[in-house]
Amino acid sequence: MFTPIHTTLGALLLFQGSSGLLVHNGAVFGISSLLSGCALNPSCDNVPIIAGLVSSLVPVYLTAPSLIPNYPVLPGSWASIAATVGIGFLLGWGTKNGRGCTSGHMLCGISRLSPRSLIATAVFFTTALLTANFVKGGSNIPACNGVPCYTPVYPSTWELGFMACTTLVAAITNFIIIPRNVHRSEKSRVIFSYVAGLEFGLGLLMSGMADPAKVLRFFAFLTDHSRFDPSLALIILFGIGPSLFTFLKEKPGQTLEKGKPAPNPTLAKEWRLPTATVGDIDWRFVAGSVAFGLAWGLRGVCPGPAILRTVLQPTWGLATMVGYIVGNVL
Repeated sequence: MFTPIHTTLGALLLFQGSSGLLVHNGAVFGISSLLSGCALNPSCDNVPIIAGLVSSLVPVYLTAPSLIPNYPVLPGSWASIAATVGIGFLLGWGTKNGRGCTSGHMLCGISRLSPRSLIATAVFFTTALLTANFVKGGSNIPACNGVPCYTPVYPSTWELGFMACTTLVAAITNFIIIPRNVHRSEKSRVIFSYVAGLEFGLGLLMSGMADPAKVLRFFAFLTDHSRFDPSLALIILFGIGPSLFTFLKEKPGQTLEKGKPAPNPTLAKEWRLPTATVGDIDWRFVAGSVAFGLAWGLRGVCPGPAILRTVLQPTWGLATMVGYIVGNVL
């Protein structure tokens, strides 16, 4: 169902987490590389962010559990488990070779005006769109219990209060407390990494990005308008839009007028931004983007939401993460 208020507030939190990590810690919020790094090479650069992402489930579970998706039960057959491992493999191999996913390329990359991220996003989004609509005749896209999926639904008073307060607290933290009261140090940087992960995880849950059915319904505009849920288009407006404004305003890592470099991040000593260009695109980059798009279009899942689902549905998570790690290693 179309959730304009949920998704708008969730998108603002996705913006808070990703742009906060950029401006304050000087790094890009690429969940796929953070996840693989946390599993294969844990450090203070990735573990706190993933920990924050996972812990976002706690306040939602205790305060507004209706925001947690109802995931389909994983069938117990070996064939279904193998298929889940295969999806994890596509996610791992695809994001490794495509150098990112929906967070690193679509949310952060496009907002940084990266031509390389624009190309990657075009490839994996087109692949996902075609896969969701034409593989198995589009049967992977669920209907909405007899009503059009574009029918709007609105939060309860309690849900609205929780989401609005969470978004406001995140804004106060990112725009007032951190710049004015927190000094640059390794400890501050690590703590904010956790905060950014927490904000991003809350954004995934509130916006609907953590719900695979909602993601798949967004792709349905191509063939079945009755199953089309336009909610996730609001992430472009309220997630990518403010992130682009922040990038243009702060100019991280760029040379300003009169040859002066942009100021260092609030909490870190230097910028740690991707340096690859369009000239670095090769067949593996394109194939990786296609592989990720296949997984996204088949199951409506990408690395960030997969982490949350792994906590809530450990059997699914074990199968998916085994495939993800194997795909990332190869």
